[in-house]
Amino acid sequence: MDQTVARTRSVITAPAAAKRPRGRPRKTPDERDDGNRRVELVNAAARLFRRKGFDGTSTRDIAAAAGMHNGSPFYHFKSKGALLYAVMDEGMRSAIARQTAALEAATQSSPDACALLRLLIRNHFDVLLGPGSDFIPVMLYESRSLTTRQRTLLAKLQGDYEALWQPVLKALSKKGRIKGPVKLARLLIFGALNWSVQWFDARKGASLDDLADAAITLFVQAPSSTRQSQP
Repeated sequence: MDQTVARTRSVITAPAAAKRPRGRPRKTPDERDDGNRRVELVNAAARLFRRKGFDGTSTRDIAAAAGMHNGSPFYHFKSKGALLYAVMDEGMRSAIARQTAALEAATQSSPDACALLRLLIRNHFDVLLGPGSDFIPVMLYESRSLTTRQRTLLAKLQGDYEALWQPVLKALSKKGRIKGPVKLARLLIFGALNWSVQWFDARKGASLDDLADAAITLFVQAPSSTRQSQP
């Protein structure tokens, strides 16, 4: 009898087991801010990869630039190589979106092919040299550090970006305002534009609009009627 009472009392007086909260566990501060932290890491990595190179930049450098602890980048990215790919991938997707939006807005007013090419060139200079433009130099000079699969995926995005130029160049070619094969013209134009990341300095006076105007003058011939009327 006494043993039964003792067992009963022990059950009554024992602290109740803590109930597990239902649903998913609460997120940590880093998890709640995952999207913003990822953006900060990608932007910081792009700046450092451009300035110091991929091999010269450590994850410690990137974490410090993003205001994070040393190991925090690995919560968002598996490796420094994965972060390099993210810089290029997200940069190309942003460039495609900006270019598509610019073209859609322009085509509502039915501009001619020369005006559309100038728009594409001006937008490309903004991608190359404007705010947040670090990813293009990184893409141009650090692709050797990517895996074969990563390079293949980026080549597909680059093809999507350049494909929007093709009909514009074809229209100018039909009018005789671009000489030579359209494919070679496109490659030469991109080669010339992309090289501007090596020499352009906004402090020396030229604006991106100035560059776009000069590029159009170099790449596109004046209409035949205009050429014939010139002395």
